[in-house]
Amino acid sequence: MFTEVFEAIRDFTETGGQVLLVIGLLIFVMWLLILERAFYLFVTHPVFKKSMVAQWQARQDRASWNAEQIRQKMVSQVSLRLNSGITIIQALVALCPLLGLLGTVTGMIEVFDVMAISGSGNARSMASGVSKATIPTMAGMVGALSGVFASTWLTRTAKRERTHIEDALQIQR
Repeated sequence: MFTEVFEAIRDFTETGGQVLLVIGLLIFVMWLLILERAFYLFVTHPVFKKSMVAQWQARQDRASWNAEQIRQKMVSQVSLRLNSGITIIQALVALCPLLGLLGTVTGMIEVFDVMAISGSGNARSMASGVSKATIPTMAGMVGALSGVFASTWLTRTAKRERTHIEDALQIQR
């Protein structure tokens, strides 16, 4: 069973060319980062948030200018932890279609080489180059779309959690 899956993946990557391997690696790294951020949001962040709120509640002075500065620092710490890695994910999302375009260009170069060598528009001889032109484009777009949805969710969740921590660390007047 594993050999069949491995052979199918190998055939697919051979059909799409070397750029498809780079796109696959890029998507793998992007989703590792997305899963790390999701793990942080669901597992680590609630513990950190509770400790920050407990630290704030333990303070005697929660109304002075100094207290406001400490509150700002705590909110900034939470915000930095929440937004860590999101810009990298967004950059990888933007890189996916560009690598797909690179795959399109390299595939079309192969098509033009076949046309120059054979001297005609033989469809059978151009098919390999056309598949190397379209498959990386499709893979880059699929990776970008999935990454856009995930990075949008991460960004929205980080904003919401920042608002929650700002509300939890109220200044007493």
